[in-house]
Amino acid sequence: MTPKKVSVIGAGTMGAGIAQVFAQNSIFVTLFDTEEKILASALTGLRKRLEPRIEAGKISAVEVEKIFEKIQISVSLADVKDSDFIIEAIFEDMKIKKEIFSEIDSLASPSAILASNTTSLSITEIASSTRRADKVIGVHFFNPPIVMKLVEIMPGLQTSKKTIEDTIELAKELKKVPIVANFDSPAGIGSRVLAGLLNEAVEVFSQGLASAEDIDIAMKMGAGLPMGPLELIDLIGVDIHLAKTETLYRELGETRYRPNFLLKKMVRAGHLGRKTGKGFFNYNSS
Repeated sequence: MTPKKVSVIGAGTMGAGIAQVFAQNSIFVTLFDTEEKILASALTGLRKRLEPRIEAGKISAVEVEKIFEKIQISVSLADVKDSDFIIEAIFEDMKIKKEIFSEIDSLASPSAILASNTTSLSITEIASSTRRADKVIGVHFFNPPIVMKLVEIMPGLQTSKKTIEDTIELAKELKKVPIVANFDSPAGIGSRVLAGLLNEAVEVFSQGLASAEDIDIAMKMGAGLPMGPLELIDLIGVDIHLAKTETLYRELGETRYRPNFLLKKMVRAGHLGRKTGKGFFNYNSS
């Protein structure tokens, strides 16, 4: 499956990164959000992330411009009508996701696949808001999408075999490594296993057993992780991790997924990680 045109709903860190993945593989993509300024910020951020690669000689300025030629922006979901593949990458809110899927279902071509980048919400429930449950599927790009090779594919209860096969083929065309969950389950494979590890790191920190720095050093040097768990939460977003673990705890009832109250306090304080300059670590240069 090589789509002629793709739509990405949501111009946050993940949405912009996913759009870049398609554009770098010569696929036209429209990036959607509710405000022009959000879209402009996403493109600015994308250019800033590409500049160091130009300086390092990993990509040419000409190639960067070709990437941007493949990306359009829009605040009107009506523009999804020409897309063969549509992927949603907004905040983990089931009500909003179902509203969006219902709308794009009415606008998109009957043959278009509708995907969600969700890490914790039910694909089956999202699909229930459409008239094409057989063409709705979970496609979770790992962060940052342009760097991480893994793509986790999750079918809903009614997702067709063809939709799964087409999505696997697309992931491979994007030079990704697809893995497939056998059924719809909160957080899938990688994120579910990882959630328990990240929660335990927060628990250790909250108890005062060690500093954030030493917890991360322990897991990098002792367990061979490329990034410490607290630094990873900061990268993901403290609010995103909190939402995901709250969903896991609610859906599965397992105490290992119950988020530490510290996470709620951090979110209330606006300490969301890298995107706000402060989380478990301070990212402000001043």
